[in-house]
Amino acid sequence: MADSAAEARRDRPCALITGASSGLGAAFADRLARDGHDLVLVARDAGRLAEVARRAEERHGARCTVLPADLTAAADRRKVTERIEEGVDFLVNGAGFGVSGSFWQLDRKVLEEQLAVNVTAPQEFTHAAVRTMLDGAGGTVVNLSSITGLIPGRGSTYAASKAWTRYFSLGLNEALRGTGTQVMVLCPGFVRTEFHARAGIDVRQVSEGWWMDPDDVVDRCLADAARGRPFSLPGLRNKVFIAAVSRLPRPLAQRVNRMLGNAGARA
Repeated sequence: MADSAAEARRDRPCALITGASSGLGAAFADRLARDGHDLVLVARDAGRLAEVARRAEERHGARCTVLPADLTAAADRRKVTERIEEGVDFLVNGAGFGVSGSFWQLDRKVLEEQLAVNVTAPQEFTHAAVRTMLDGAGGTVVNLSSITGLIPGRGSTYAASKAWTRYFSLGLNEALRGTGTQVMVLCPGFVRTEFHARAGIDVRQVSEGWWMDPDDVVDRCLADAARGRPFSLPGLRNKVFIAAVSRLPRPLAQRVNRMLGNAGARA
C-alpha cells in the first residue's frame, strides 16, 4: 500500500471513498479499482481498510492509500479535505451514521455526531472536490442518500439528513451543468450491509424481496453516472414503490413507509 498520496500513479484516475471499510463503500472500492482507479480509502477502522486495500491491489492492481479518519471529528475531516485538495477524479461520500431510539431520548452529542457524518462531512468533501475538479479535467462526486430521504416515515434526523443530501446533490449538479464535473445522489433501499445492525435497527420484518446486494447497487449507480444521470434509485421494486407512494397523501405515505420496515423507534 502507498503510505503517501504523492506516490500515487497519475497515469490512473484516483477515487476517494469514505465509509470504505465495509458495505457499499467497500463495494465501490472494488468496482472502481476494477475500472482502473487508484484508491484513497477512508473510515475509522484502519485494519478493515487495509484488508479492502489488499483485495483491490491483488485483484485489480490498484495503488491504495489508507486514510483512517473519524468523520465526527473536525480535525479528521480536515485531513480528508486536504487529501481531496491534492486531487481526486472520483469522490464517493459513502459514510453514514444511523442510530436507534427516539429523538427526545437520545443524547444530543450522538445527534450532533450523526449530523457531522451525514451532512457536514459530505458538504466539506464535496466542496473541496468540486473546486479541485473545476480547476482540472473535471470529475464525479457520488453522495449516498437513502430511500428513507424520499418518503417520510418514523425516522426524523436520519431521514432529514438523507433528504438534505438529495437536494444538495441535485441542486449542485444543476449548477455544474456543462462544466465536466457532475454530482449525483444514490438512494438505495435495503442493502445487505452491516448498517442496520450497527445502528441497532430491527429489520427482521423486511421481506427478502426488498434486499439488494452492495455490488448490484454500485453497478446500477455507476451505470447511471456514466449516462450523466444525477439521481440513482437502484432496484425495480424500489422504483415502483417510490413512484406509487409519492402520489399518496402524506399521512398515508407515512403509514405505508412504517409498514414497510420503518416502524422501529429510531432518530
